[in-house]
Amino acid sequence: MFQLRMKQTDEYERLVKFFVEQGLEFDGDEEVDTDIVRCYKVTHGEDHLVGGFVIAKRQGEFIIDGIAVEPVYRKMQVGRIMLEKAIKVVKELGGKGICLVARAPGFFRKYGFTTVAPEDAPDFFECRHCPQYQVSCHPEVMRLEFDE
Repeated sequence: MFQLRMKQTDEYERLVKFFVEQGLEFDGDEEVDTDIVRCYKVTHGEDHLVGGFVIAKRQGEFIIDGIAVEPVYRKMQVGRIMLEKAIKVVKELGGKGICLVARAPGFFRKYGFTTVAPEDAPDFFECRHCPQYQVSCHPEVMRLEFDE
């Protein structure tokens, strides 16, 4: 029987490496102070990492500081399940919304995220300092506001 497991983890560095391997992060030092709130991993078998996400806070706002799924598992709803878990956790922690930088904005739009105009985007995402920015990467800053 095929079974995936999602659980909270303290393996932040492993997740960052995974995000880099999936082409979602540049392998460099972060330019912005980030307070890691929670990390989650999705594994198959003993401990094969197939997905993960990081919830963090920057300047008082909750963000998804990375979310990725290994390509072969992307059609199995792993991304949706992880995103729903991230939203649930942020709500439980009292967050009013959540921001992220999306390389796949269409995926996040399906779940209510909206694109933030560049002039209105929070100034705490390091994309502008990344050598991939607007060369091979054209991300959108997105936000989901929670209903009261």
